[in-house]
Amino acid sequence: MKILLVTSVDAWTRSVSTIHKWIEVGRALGHDIAVYGEASQELPKLKYTTDLANTDLALFVIQLPSDFPDMPYLARVLDGIPRERRAIVDLWAHYNETIRVDHDFNHLEKLDGHQAWEWQDAIAAVSDIILQPTLTPKREGVNTLLFHGFDEGSVEKKYKSAAEAAAAWANKPYGVMYVGSNWQRWHQVRAFLEGYESVRDKAGPACLTGWDWGVRPDWTVQKAIMGVDTDAAFLSRAGVEIRNGVRFDEIVPLLGQAKFAPIIHRPLFNALGFVTNRSFETFYADTIPVLMLAPEFVESIYGRAALKLVPTEGVAKFVTGTLADPESYWDAVLKTRTHLAERHSYAVRIDELKRAATR
Repeated sequence: MKILLVTSVDAWTRSVSTIHKWIEVGRALGHDIAVYGEASQELPKLKYTTDLANTDLALFVIQLPSDFPDMPYLARVLDGIPRERRAIVDLWAHYNETIRVDHDFNHLEKLDGHQAWEWQDAIAAVSDIILQPTLTPKREGVNTLLFHGFDEGSVEKKYKSAAEAAAAWANKPYGVMYVGSNWQRWHQVRAFLEGYESVRDKAGPACLTGWDWGVRPDWTVQKAIMGVDTDAAFLSRAGVEIRNGVRFDEIVPLLGQAKFAPIIHRPLFNALGFVTNRSFETFYADTIPVLMLAPEFVESIYGRAALKLVPTEGVAKFVTGTLADPESYWDAVLKTRTHLAERHSYAVRIDELKRAATR
């Protein structure tokens, strides 16, 4: 099957790791998958093409307006690939009416200048096959494609048993590592760190890696964008190290330097049940993921074993319990990886896309 991924790709942000996996795993399975466009020197492992011949499906992967190609490239796709062989995966819920959850929202009028109706018209103009990364789409006519997935071959360290994993886990330079930008996550990250502060001396220091954790950027003040807050005094008191963002291929090794790595979704994504690349990618790392997510969502995506990785009684108690009995928590991690490999591999994703595109 020849699949064209129509999107923009940035080595520092969004879905770049997922795009790599679609192409890499697809090739191993005998599919021809490539990003539409000219080759990028910054991403030499990605296959690019502008050849539209014999394309079975063009999948538009949309988060930002720039994910739609500029002219004349967009016109070539729309003219060269029939509408019934085009689909859109809407990763940020732009096809929905305006939704606000806390400070989070799905239409960024103040940033990109596009209102809800403009997004909806643009998406509907491209395809009738509209997909979102949730098991429970809220809008009629939208179907499920989680898009992001789990590649068992990318697990950093494969342990034979939970006991082996627990033994290797004890000595790490950090207690907690979170990698991601400060966009609509500050309040959740702060709550996690407040819970962690009381056990920091036992578990190890915390580190936030990503953009805008140290200082609220000027543009958010100028445009009155909330949800990109920070508190330098609190972070200093809590002994939290701040680093700038890293390339996508540095994330998994970095997470593996810590005992714990929280998985945190934006409030909007929590409300919609959306998954992200980090929902699965964190389980590649040599760390214990802490699922800061609703138990019902965790069970539906990660399986029953992963419920042990949800800090239902608070972060401090979760950390204390893990330090006292790391083997039982690693048992949950290994079982969850098995579940993800069975239910959320990229082979499964490609099959799901085939079925969604032929309805």
